Amino acid sequence: MRLLRKVAFGCALLFVVGSGAALPQDMKVTLLGTGSPSPVMNRFGPSILVEAGDKKFLFDVGRGAMQRLAQTKTRWQDVDGVFFTHLHSDHVVGFPDVWLTGWLVGPGRNRHVEVWGPPGTEKMLSHLVQAFEFDIGFRISDDKANPEGVVIDAHNINPGVAYEQSGIKITAIKVDHAPVEPAYGYRIDYNGRSVVLSGDTRISENLIRAAEGVDLLVHEVVSPETFYRAGINPERTKSVIAHHVTPEQAGEVFARTKPRLAVYSHMVQPTATSDDLIPGTRKTYDGPLEVGEDLMVIEVGKDVIVRRPSPSKQ
Repeated sequence: MRLLRKVAFGCALLFVVGSGAALPQDMKVTLLGTGSPSPVMNRFGPSILVEAGDKKFLFDVGRGAMQRLAQTKTRWQDVDGVFFTHLHSDHVVGFPDVWLTGWLVGPGRNRHVEVWGPPGTEKMLSHLVQAFEFDIGFRISDDKANPEGVVIDAHNINPGVAYEQSGIKITAIKVDHAPVEPAYGYRIDYNGRSVVLSGDTRISENLIRAAEGVDLLVHEVVSPETFYRAGINPERTKSVIAHHVTPEQAGEVFARTKPRLAVYSHMVQPTATSDDLIPGTRKTYDGPLEVGEDLMVIEVGKDVIVRRPSPSKQ
């Protein structure tokens, strides 16, 4: 039987979905950025850190990902790899910062950066190396940075298993973000636990099949009300909404997949509040639901535990 409890946890709030006392997590998911292209301070660009066993992976690297990693006290040289859902700028614009700053600052990264993404990833990153060629050369010659740490091992991947090591399996799921094709969501499996990240998508039958019964489903959402309030051009509003899921549609996805916990991230627009998102979702879904925020941590184990950041950390 599922249990939802809310208790004080320092300056943050703790939510537990499960059947008893929490045990050490099998996976930890940190929402580094829950926003979209608009530059706001409380919701940085889309980026999610997933920790499974002793491995750490970034899924998308939007604006401010490096700063959020620093806030979590995650050593950037310890990130084992990066997965891109698609190559829209708001999902990749923070990568040069993580790549280059992670190479230079602190002890500095001394190993290659592994990156997986849809076709086009290898080409984009090869041009990125070329764009920063001047800086890279001087960092190696003048700052004595380890040349191994700036090498990018990029992999264009197709739908299916993209990574399987140390008991961790990461599967790329083709989703519907047309005309952006392909665009992926990802499923991460480890130690009997499962997490699905939707990426950018309309309602996707592929995603629904992959997410049935998962422990955690992190899904994007568009809030039409925030566009209407902002007075954004109606044609532009219509186009953006058509590329994403509304709260009512997301509720349908959650109702069909029945995750132990559903969490919203990548809010379009980032000014969307719980009042904009939850009522519509509740028209079609009555299960466990959280509206994500930057630096929210979800621990996935026997229980699914949500730790909201204290205001001072945002």
